[in-house]
Amino acid sequence: MLALAFPHLSTDRIARRLWGPSWRSKGRPEHPPILCAGRRENAMRLTALDEICEGLGLKRGQGLAEARAMFPNIDVADEDGAADRALIEAIADWCDRYTPLVALDGGEGLFLDITGCAHLFGGEEALLKDVLARLLQMGFDVKGAISSSPGLSWAICRFGRGGVISGERMEEALISLPVNALRLEEETVASLCKLGLRRVGDLLHLPRASLARRFGTRLLLRLDQARGANEEAISPRRPVAALSAERKLAEPIQAEDGILQLTGQIAYSLKPGLEARGAGGRVFELVLFRVDGRVFRITAGASQPLRDPSRISALFSERLNAVHDDFDAGFGFELLRLNVLQYDAFEISQDDFTGNGRGEISLADFVDRVSARLGVDCLRIAEPKQSHLPERAEVFVPAIMARPVQRKVEEIFAFAPRSERPLRLFRHPEPVEAFAATVPDGPPQRFRWRRLVHEVVRAEGPERIAPEWWLDGQDGEERDYFRLESNTGRRFWIFRQGHYDAGKVPPTWHMHGIFS
Repeated sequence: MLALAFPHLSTDRIARRLWGPSWRSKGRPEHPPILCAGRRENAMRLTALDEICEGLGLKRGQGLAEARAMFPNIDVADEDGAADRALIEAIADWCDRYTPLVALDGGEGLFLDITGCAHLFGGEEALLKDVLARLLQMGFDVKGAISSSPGLSWAICRFGRGGVISGERMEEALISLPVNALRLEEETVASLCKLGLRRVGDLLHLPRASLARRFGTRLLLRLDQARGANEEAISPRRPVAALSAERKLAEPIQAEDGILQLTGQIAYSLKPGLEARGAGGRVFELVLFRVDGRVFRITAGASQPLRDPSRISALFSERLNAVHDDFDAGFGFELLRLNVLQYDAFEISQDDFTGNGRGEISLADFVDRVSARLGVDCLRIAEPKQSHLPERAEVFVPAIMARPVQRKVEEIFAFAPRSERPLRLFRHPEPVEAFAATVPDGPPQRFRWRRLVHEVVRAEGPERIAPEWWLDGQDGEERDYFRLESNTGRRFWIFRQGHYDAGKVPPTWHMHGIFS
């Protein structure tokens, strides 16, 4: 587990804006000390300091007026939590080059699960050295530590010298650390210090029962987590891709044509993995790592499972055209990665006699290209949904997310309609004025709909549909549906909501669809 700490993240953000990302490698220009201030407890207090401010003896939480009185020439900036959050998120995106398991640790730290990844960079020592060197070139003051425990890595990179801690050296490295390296509450740390327990080594040989009784079980939990005796899981900020392939470039690339060509080549390396699963990709993600540390993520979906590298590359061609104005290659991209975020079973189909099956653009290709260019919501399709009420028996979803329905209606639903459904179903049932309806459950002899009176010559029904009480509540009324044919040959589907009961409000009639 690799832990990274950025003790001067806020001031580094300001310095990068003033002097550029590579300001640390070039040397700090002549400039007053930088700090950030925000309102705390109805007073302006220091919230972030750079190294010079810390060397002057200023502390976080100190009053701004006191700091100005001590050092009038300090450069004070307003705190910006949103900007700091966006910056640490951007750094986490950049760290995806080392491992897909990156988690945020508060507002000024990261956890990287590098299990199985270190050998790709020459070992843990080389990986840590590369991470710290690259971040330093990007203008960040950063500390890092690697161990088999997140708690120990966190403690070493903040209160120790950092580096790689092997399994047999874990307890030795932990002994000399202060007790606040265990990620305890301030009250607990203060109580321990009052009793003279200032180092973690002072706690290791004390009776555990006495510690739990005096300070609670959380102290023992944090102690065990730091020693690696109790496993601690981290929550990655992004889901891990089902399949992934990448290409590191010796020379950065800028042209979109070159990016698409490389995307097709990377897609070829994903094909064996998809074939082994008997699947095809439905949602793909192209991750572009720019040389200055910025990361672009471009997602493209397919209406059918895909394995063909040329079709996958074509998806991103449309997406790059759609995001062209927001796509800035800068000085080029040094790393390209293609992820399969979602896949489905792949059905092999017979090609035509030409052997390519590309005589004309299929509907799936059209849906993929239009959705990639205009967005997934530009084309929508109805899918069946489990519901007794006709207007709820389908739901509109983006066409690119729709799954092919190859089963019968009776297999999809737990029930089958007892009568045929109209060709056209109204989204909202329209009111109907019925006349001479047979009481209590018969159809009307005639009815008025849209200002026209229709004489009923044939009727079939009723088909009773009960309300969905889990959605409509206990007051939902039953519906009795009738198929009616008028003297002009038109066929309607109407329903009566409610019943004819003495002393109650009479039921209402509604038109729900037409057959012809």
